[in-house]
Amino acid sequence: MAQSGEIRRPDIATTPLPRSVSMDGRTYVDHGLVAAGSLPAGTVDFLGDTLGSFSSLMIEPGTWKRDGDTYTGVLWTLPDRGRNDPEHGLFFDYQGRMHRFRVRMTAVSGTTGPGAASASLTFTPDGGRAFRDFEGKPFTGAEPGKGTRTERGLVLPSPASGTGAGKLSLDAESLQFARDGGFYVGDEYAANVYRFDAGGRLQGVIVPPRSVQPLDADGNLDFTSLRAPATGRRNNQGVEGMALSPDGKRLFVVLQSALVQDTAPGDASGRALTRVLVYDVSHDATPRRPVAHYVVRLPTYAEKGSGGEPDRTAAQSEIRVLDTHRFLMLARDGAGLGADESKPIVYKSVLLVDTRQATNLAGTAYETATTSLRDARGELRPGIRTAAWKPLVDLLDPADLARFGLSVDRAQPGRTMLSEKWEAMDLVSALDPAHPDDWFLIVGNDNDFVAAHCVMDGRRCDSAFDNDNRILVYRLTLPGMRSTAAPNP
Repeated sequence: MAQSGEIRRPDIATTPLPRSVSMDGRTYVDHGLVAAGSLPAGTVDFLGDTLGSFSSLMIEPGTWKRDGDTYTGVLWTLPDRGRNDPEHGLFFDYQGRMHRFRVRMTAVSGTTGPGAASASLTFTPDGGRAFRDFEGKPFTGAEPGKGTRTERGLVLPSPASGTGAGKLSLDAESLQFARDGGFYVGDEYAANVYRFDAGGRLQGVIVPPRSVQPLDADGNLDFTSLRAPATGRRNNQGVEGMALSPDGKRLFVVLQSALVQDTAPGDASGRALTRVLVYDVSHDATPRRPVAHYVVRLPTYAEKGSGGEPDRTAAQSEIRVLDTHRFLMLARDGAGLGADESKPIVYKSVLLVDTRQATNLAGTAYETATTSLRDARGELRPGIRTAAWKPLVDLLDPADLARFGLSVDRAQPGRTMLSEKWEAMDLVSALDPAHPDDWFLIVGNDNDFVAAHCVMDGRRCDSAFDNDNRILVYRLTLPGMRSTAAPNP
């Protein structure tokens, strides 16, 4: 597994499991895959549209149970803005929603043969929940362009005409339940975090600081996804990762890659310096300012995987928080099933991140204005320390994937090829008294609604192939994150 932040050749795992990494005087262990499952790409959801996997997912708190080797729970998953084709101006009036599943898992271990364990996880559709704005109107996934709508003094993205006109635009990318049954949803269009009640009605909005807001050259909000703004979140690179600390007091919000003003000139490897905002939500569910603000330098990789200089950034796709300063972060390339078949799969890893030695930028011009993190030479400014990280889980393990009928080999294309986009992640306890620090890491793909038979908003949206909805489950040892939950007798 690559320990460097620069990946020049495919980061294929070759050392046997379990694999460990030491950080902060503790040893973290990846025990490998223990379950996997899938649903056909053409599955239809509770609103009659093709079910899209999974920009984010989370086991509903209090539902995860163990009975012997079998685990059950309620899984909620978050699709994004629906099927779309921005290059041709095609967007659907896709209503914001979450999907509900009944999950049943029988964890396996050992060296069973290829495909032998593929049925160890089932997730059965069981309804869902539609989102509503302050006024009770549905959200739309449609591109807002320059359109806006003002609600409760907040300027929010909304198509001025055409598809979705008059509704709030939402490109949902991250999900987190709160202790009162409500939940947060992170958005790509505005880089907002929306706070909903348990019924799915909007209650409040965490608006990002000025440095993150998408602004045009005149300083006006520009929410379009079709081009980059002058400053702020890059288009389609918004709130991709978000999670609460285990005590429910801190909400961590991470941008998918560097802000426009923090991007180095040249190729896409210059997007590595992403921002982490930490909000205190213990007294106010939608605070106005973060209490902490850090920088993480994302891995960079060579797209061709042939040993050349890195020319791409492994953008982060999800986080899960371990405590006040540690979190897991999923960083990946743009190759696999659903992407250009000429691209080799180079990098998909879950990183262990620690912010304790990182510089806190809260309240500085890097947050309250649009000052770049980079100096005139394009380098990170002196005095700014980035968060430390080490790779913990390498998804590119051919032997481990083969046990569940999956492959990273481009010479064997098909529906068993590892998907391009892995964007969803959650942690649940293994409920194992003999190993109280063991957790299951649940990882889901985003299939972009790609299905040979697709329907959306009453219209057909067929693709040339199926990209199935998939979930992988890893067993990890995470010291210091001991569960207080007791297993069922």
